[in-house]
Amino acid sequence: MTVTSAHPDVREELGTDVREAVGLLSPWVTIVWNDPVNLMSYVSYVFRSYFGFTPAEAERLMLQVHNDGRAVVATGNREAMERHVEAMHGFGLWATLARAEQ
Repeated sequence: MTVTSAHPDVREELGTDVREAVGLLSPWVTIVWNDPVNLMSYVSYVFRSYFGFTPAEAERLMLQVHNDGRAVVATGNREAMERHVEAMHGFGLWATLARAEQ
């Protein structure tokens, strides 16, 4: 598709759409944060049941949350990470999403 100079606003509009599309496809992460409420065994259970982590991986991530205050539990596109954050909230865990560090 060719954009003529007679419609510069169209060119700007297309540029915005492309930037938004790239932003949605760029890597994002789901971060689970330590909280004073949930038991460590419960956090491990959530990681196993929701993400399908092995018991060893769930335990490793739970200890990272406990000791470091946070752990990245998933990486992917923004929509998927938003779903994971909502799911973690549904389990009563504190979670956020952020752009992955590249």
